[in-house]
Amino acid sequence: MPEWIRELLNDPVAQAALGVSALAVASLLIHLVVRPYVLKLAHVVVKRTRVEWDEVLFEARVPHRVSALIPLLLFQIGLDWVPALGEGFEGFLRSLATACVILVIALSIDSLLSAGHAFYQRLPLAPNRPIKSYIQLLKIVVYAVSGIFIVAELANKEPWFFISGLGAMMAIILLIFRDTLLSLVASVQLTNNDLIRVGDWIEMPQFQADGDVVDIALNTVSVLNWDKTITVIPTHKFLEHSFKNWRNMYGVGRRIKRSLSIDMSTIRFLTPEEIEKFRRFVLLTDYIDRKVRELKEYNARYPDDPDLIINQRRLTNIGTFRAYVDAYLRNHPMISKELTFLVRQLEPTPDGLPIEIYVYTTDTRWTVYEGIQADIFDHLTAIIPEFGLRVFQRPSGYDVTTAIAERTPLRDVGRPALQPQPR
Repeated sequence: MPEWIRELLNDPVAQAALGVSALAVASLLIHLVVRPYVLKLAHVVVKRTRVEWDEVLFEARVPHRVSALIPLLLFQIGLDWVPALGEGFEGFLRSLATACVILVIALSIDSLLSAGHAFYQRLPLAPNRPIKSYIQLLKIVVYAVSGIFIVAELANKEPWFFISGLGAMMAIILLIFRDTLLSLVASVQLTNNDLIRVGDWIEMPQFQADGDVVDIALNTVSVLNWDKTITVIPTHKFLEHSFKNWRNMYGVGRRIKRSLSIDMSTIRFLTPEEIEKFRRFVLLTDYIDRKVRELKEYNARYPDDPDLIINQRRLTNIGTFRAYVDAYLRNHPMISKELTFLVRQLEPTPDGLPIEIYVYTTDTRWTVYEGIQADIFDHLTAIIPEFGLRVFQRPSGYDVTTAIAERTPLRDVGRPALQPQPR
C-alpha cells in the first residue's frame, strides 16, 4: 500500500470523511435499491387483500414516504460507528438528519391526510359534506409546526423559543392569511348549511360562472362552465355575493316557462261546423261535450234570438286551443303531473295575447329537457292554424314585399283564411 494512502487512512479528518461518505452511500443504496423492491412486494400483497383502505394508502403514496425514514434512521444510528468524528460536526449531522426526519414525517402525514380524504370520498355522504377545506387546513398546520421544529433543530434551540415569538407576529399572520381565514369560515358555513356541493349547477353572474361545481377547496371553488372554461371563485365570495343553486331541480323536475303570443285579431267564436270538427279531436272530445252541455244549460235561460248574441255564452277558438294545450301536456309522458301545472293567459301586450305554459319535465338532463321543450312548441306552433289562430310576428321585409306585390293589407299577409262570422 502506498505511503500516502496509509497516511491518509491514519488522518482523523480523512477517516471521518470516508466514514460519513460510506454511511451516506449505504443509506442512499438502501433508499434506491432495497426500498423499491420492498414496496413492490408490499403492493402485490395489498392487491390480494379484500379491504380498500390499504389500496387507498398506496394510491396516496403513504408507504413510499414512510419508507424514506429507514435510510435516515440508519444514517443517524451509523454516526455512532464513524471514527474520529468531531463532536461539533457529529452534532451538525445529527441535527440535519433529524430535520430531514421531521420533514419526511410531515410529508407522510400529508399523504395520510390525502389518503383519508380519498377514502372519505368513497362514502355516500361525501358529496353532501365535502371536507377538502378541513384537510387543507390540517396540512397547513402540520407544515407550520414541522417548520418550527426543523428551524429549532437546526438552530439548536427549543421549539417553544420560536412559538413564543408567534404572538408578536400574529398581526402580520392575520394580514398575510386574511383570505385563507375568511375562506375557512366561509367553507365551514357553506358545508354546515349545505349551500353548495361538488356536482351542483350554480350561477354566479358577478364572476361569469354558470356550470357545475367540480372542486371545493379551502381558498377557492372551481366551476366548470358550459363552454368548458373554468371559473375559480374565492370561497369567501359565496358569503358576500348571491348565487343560484339548481340542485333541487334535479331531484324534482325542470321547469318549462314559455309563452306563445297570439294575434288578437284572429280570436273569435267557433261555428257549429268547427265545434263538430273539434269534437273529433281525441284530446278535445270530453272538453267539447262538457262545454256544449254547460253552455246549452246556461243559454236556455235566455231567448233564442240571433240578434242577442251578447246574452249567450259561446265557445271561442282561443279557449278551445288553451284546452287542447292543457290536454296535450297532460297526456305527454315527459311532463310531471304532480308539480305546478298551468296553461294560462297573460296580460295582453302590443305583441299579442300570451298563452303561457308553466309545467315541469320529469327528465332534468339539459339536452333531454331542451328536446322536450322544443317538441312541445314545434307541435303547438304547427297546429295553431287549425284553430283559426295566428302566432303574432312582427312584419319583416318579406312581408312588406309580398303585401306590395299582391296588393294585400300588410296585416293579412300569411294569415289563414278565417271562417265567416255567423250573425
